[in-house]
Amino acid sequence: MARLIDKLFAPVDAASLGAFRFLFGALMTYESLRYFARKGIAATYLAPPFLFPYEAAPFVVPWPGNGLYLHFALMAMAAVGIALGLFYRFSAGLFLVTYLYVFLLDKAQYNNHYYLIVLLALLLLLAPAQRWMSLDQWRRPQPETVPYWNLLALQAQIFIVFFYAGVAKLNGDWLAGEPMRTWLAPKVAVPVVGPLLASEPAAYFFSYAGLIFDLLVGFLLFSRRTLPLALAGLLIFNLTNHWLFRIGVFPFLVLATAVLFEAPDFPRRLLRRTSPAPSLAPAAAARRAPVLLFLGVYFALQILLPLRHFLYDGSVSWHEQAHRFSWHMKLRSKHGWVRFEVTDPRTGETWQIDPEEELSHRQRRRMSGTPDMIVQYAHHLRERFQARGVLDPIVRAESWVSLNRRPPQRLVDPEVDLGKVPIELFASSPWIVPLDQSARPSAIGVGEFNVLALPLGE
Repeated sequence: MARLIDKLFAPVDAASLGAFRFLFGALMTYESLRYFARKGIAATYLAPPFLFPYEAAPFVVPWPGNGLYLHFALMAMAAVGIALGLFYRFSAGLFLVTYLYVFLLDKAQYNNHYYLIVLLALLLLLAPAQRWMSLDQWRRPQPETVPYWNLLALQAQIFIVFFYAGVAKLNGDWLAGEPMRTWLAPKVAVPVVGPLLASEPAAYFFSYAGLIFDLLVGFLLFSRRTLPLALAGLLIFNLTNHWLFRIGVFPFLVLATAVLFEAPDFPRRLLRRTSPAPSLAPAAAARRAPVLLFLGVYFALQILLPLRHFLYDGSVSWHEQAHRFSWHMKLRSKHGWVRFEVTDPRTGETWQIDPEEELSHRQRRRMSGTPDMIVQYAHHLRERFQARGVLDPIVRAESWVSLNRRPPQRLVDPEVDLGKVPIELFASSPWIVPLDQSARPSAIGVGEFNVLALPLGE
């Protein structure tokens, strides 16, 4: 054990970590600025009268006035600081705080790669990634080495993402070609290869190729012998994902992490620079303890969080409990609708509520297939009608959803007053109607079905 701990704190070349710092900062600069280019700040966070807060952070709300625009500008500036290695610790901390705030604003915007960005930003904040090719290093030179655990923590995080993504694909729907079959159907219009992509063999090929890749690539990345194969797989896999599914910055972020698995001095050798002497002394025992404690707690959470859905019965892709933060990536395609009904128990008067009045298209799409968001909106309706003078309004929901081409089924019990269902992190949810496991994906024509589908890929 002592030998392993010594290795964690042994100095290694800072070049690969510095290269990743630059790539991460550049990608995050683009990620921050794209909201301005597409007017996404107003459309996503300011226009909808209601946002879906996370249970653990209900206090996170949009800044008033033009505050959110300033917030995104600061986030972009922090990302530039990371890329350039300028006032690095401050820039990394500012980016983490500003990005986490945006991440927590609306549950409807959740995406696995947004969560990954938060985690990578945290690990980069803790690492002296400015010790190679940075303005800070130019202003105030330091030993161009870092403790090995800085690299290993980032490598382990990427391994966990891929491995759990692969484990999550070991389910009946994925092995039967769903939802890949549904997602590939529109590609029939692609010139030359379209009919091939929309074929039945393609659905199985991409499903099983994705499963095998996710399960194996993490192991292949850690072996010098198989690293070239893994890197080639990363390139092909992520460029294919970008071409087929347009999943934002994620494919390029994953490709950027490839530099972490090369030898620590690889970028330096690429530039034909001389490697530094290992001049960074291993940390003293007193300073090792906090690092080891952090790594133990952090990776225990990363290992256990993706397993928590086993605490719940039924299909996680249906009830969505513990679906977030578990690397269940692109596993389900849902379509359906939800309608709310509010009743005044004193007078019997009933109002039909159309969520389109308050929610964006993405919010409605996500809510329609996500029970905890349906409950959150029901609580909002209860408060809204209480403000109008209805003392104890009853809020019910009629929700029908199809999962991976199955016939539509009820998602929530229409007789339950959802306005009184507790909003808790680990609350039991008997009001969710279980998925009928005997119902299999429908034989309905793929093209016809896809017109209706509202995919929840992330």
